[in-house]
Amino acid sequence: MTPARGANVGIVIVSHSPLVAQGAADMVRQMVGGCVPLAWSGGNVEGGLGTHVAGILAAIEQAWSEAGVAIFVDLGGAETNSEMAVERLGPARAAKVAICNAPLVEGAVVAAAEASGGSSLARVVATAEELSA
Repeated sequence: MTPARGANVGIVIVSHSPLVAQGAADMVRQMVGGCVPLAWSGGNVEGGLGTHVAGILAAIEQAWSEAGVAIFVDLGGAETNSEMAVERLGPARAAKVAICNAPLVEGAVVAAAEASGGSSLARVVATAEELSA
């Protein structure tokens, strides 16, 4: 899944629904293949609707790239838990992670396409966030 680990910005998808998170990740993979580190976190610890910090942190680690990681979230709680997960990375690694203000599926697909070309984290985030403008 991550043959270019460290070369391209990684993408993390966080949804309250594991099915939505996995489905969005599947769509990203189908669009850009395996050249972008990709992971998802969905559902709470019990498997119900929700998100949890440990799951998001694990997804960030799985999609980690020295080029950075862009996170896409579906609802406010996903954003809050993503912020808490990023804080646990420590300042140096947290500086390489951005939570995007973009539509979950479309933003992740567009960001992954941008990342697959080797764009910087700032460019990947800006491209995704153009969808919200």
